[in-house]
Amino acid sequence: MDIQIRTDLALETRESFEGTNVEIKGVVLEEEKRCDDSIKVTRVIIKNREGAAAMRKPIGTYITLEAEKLRDDVSDSNLSGIALELSRYIRELLPVMQNGKILIAGLGNKDATPDSLGPETIERIQVTRNFNEFYGENGWEISCIAPGVMAKTGMESMEIIKGIADQINPDVVIAIDALAARNAKRLNTTIQLTDTGINPGSGVGNHRKGLTKETIGVPVVAIGIPTVVDVATIVRDIMDNLIEMFSIRDEYKELTDGEQYQFIKEITSPEIRTLYVTPKDIDEDINVLGFILSEALNNIWKKTE
Repeated sequence: MDIQIRTDLALETRESFEGTNVEIKGVVLEEEKRCDDSIKVTRVIIKNREGAAAMRKPIGTYITLEAEKLRDDVSDSNLSGIALELSRYIRELLPVMQNGKILIAGLGNKDATPDSLGPETIERIQVTRNFNEFYGENGWEISCIAPGVMAKTGMESMEIIKGIADQINPDVVIAIDALAARNAKRLNTTIQLTDTGINPGSGVGNHRKGLTKETIGVPVVAIGIPTVVDVATIVRDIMDNLIEMFSIRDEYKELTDGEQYQFIKEITSPEIRTLYVTPKDIDEDINVLGFILSEALNNIWKKTE
């Protein structure tokens, strides 16, 4: 049976293949540590169609920053340090621009806290388009939009952003969205960047039209942070801990990662099968994460390293 564990993170998709050193044709994995080893950076590079088919993700580069210190340290110095590192990797994925035009799109529903990361970040971005008297004639032109959700606007986010892009002709679109994770430990501590664009809602099974170079007409860099996991994932993690704690040896332990996930879904009642779980302090977390993302984005156009 072909079972796909639901996650937006390319890193977790790569981890779902059995064995830590399994080679996937067309996929390159690179790891490094930053900031005195407090930030783990992983690149998953999908190089060709074979790799894309195996990963079920588009060809491109996926950079993941894992900062576990976010759970315990929300000091200004720690958050600013993470933001500075993040801006470095954002610039790495941007197309070459001398004085570029950037449209930043904050996706999601501002009235649903776990889904409000995009709009929350947009509120803090320093918009520079049409403000050259403050930022100088040679500054980058930064524009922002929070398109809302289809249930309120009647329009796909892609349609709104495409219409704006056709009018202002940006060199690149940066899309910010909340994601879904496979592992609860990555909630609100992991940031994924990719040059492949984004499909809003895909992590929770709510597929919308994608924001990609093909649909928008210009390169799309996506930034996302997982804020939810589904119930089956939570139950599976608990069962894994029980198995390890009591050294249980049974048929469940012999199942593959995907088969375990499917087993949990089958024994979970329909009423809770489609539920998604988010941390109890999600309001504070979104505020912190919005600060980090906005600080990183506000730094990318400044000539600082």
